[in-house]
Amino acid sequence: MNLAHPMQQFQDWFTQQWVILWGTKVNPMDYPWLIAPFGNKNGIGEDFIHQLAAKENLIVQRNLRSQGLIQSIDELNLSEGAWNKLSKQVIDFYENTSDYQLRLTVKWNPFFKFPGILVNRLFSHRISQLSIPIQNNIHAESLKSEIITLVNPTTQSVQYTIWLRMDPVTNRVMYSGIYGTCVLPSGQSCIKAVFPLPYGNATVIMEPSVGDRGELILTSSGKKIGDAGFYFQLNDSKGNHWTQFIRSFRDTLVVIASEEVVTAEQTLTLWKCKVVQLGYMIEKKKQTVLNK
Repeated sequence: MNLAHPMQQFQDWFTQQWVILWGTKVNPMDYPWLIAPFGNKNGIGEDFIHQLAAKENLIVQRNLRSQGLIQSIDELNLSEGAWNKLSKQVIDFYENTSDYQLRLTVKWNPFFKFPGILVNRLFSHRISQLSIPIQNNIHAESLKSEIITLVNPTTQSVQYTIWLRMDPVTNRVMYSGIYGTCVLPSGQSCIKAVFPLPYGNATVIMEPSVGDRGELILTSSGKKIGDAGFYFQLNDSKGNHWTQFIRSFRDTLVVIASEEVVTAEQTLTLWKCKVVQLGYMIEKKKQTVLNK
């Protein structure tokens, strides 16, 4: 029987064992579009960034101007019609994310609020990852947002782009995700966000489309491995690689520009029931003190 790594928090071991029991053992070489760095037993959040840089001999670059979640919107390989419709402000946000500040609103489905509290207490707060505020708020609250790049010292090319989002009051890391693009086996180009976890990661792959108002619509609503969707990945105690496609969990993000402001609405659903809705007010920083 394949087992998760011993000598770790029970809740981490239990969830990893669940992935092993219900997931699929894969050869990473056959899934280049999916494979991404794993977290260590200890040290997700900001610690993971420095651990990954040390492991792969990369340079950590912070506080740079005009760093984006993706280097170019062309990586999404949109059709000419979709590209022409897509708002230039939305393009600028994705290519120059560090030039923007974010404010957040949260609205939970009451039936999922208690499970959200359990996830935060058992996992998110402890490992500094995937932490969604529990209290509903109708007034947008500021987030600390930083784009961090890990750069190859020889070629000066960006190997990883990390979006770090923190609560400005508690200074607690809410999300630490590696962002980029990938091409699915179908040939579809997607945005890929990877959230390191102990001995594994949670990976969200989102398929892009463009709406009539020039909004970018990202959806993770596939049906099987190889589709856009939500994946857990991990290594077991013998080094085998496992993945589980969570078909019941879906994420939809709509990013739209209006006048000088970009807004985004993110809806997370489970078994087609709305779990939580996150609203983002995205504004250009009025004064940039970052160094080029």
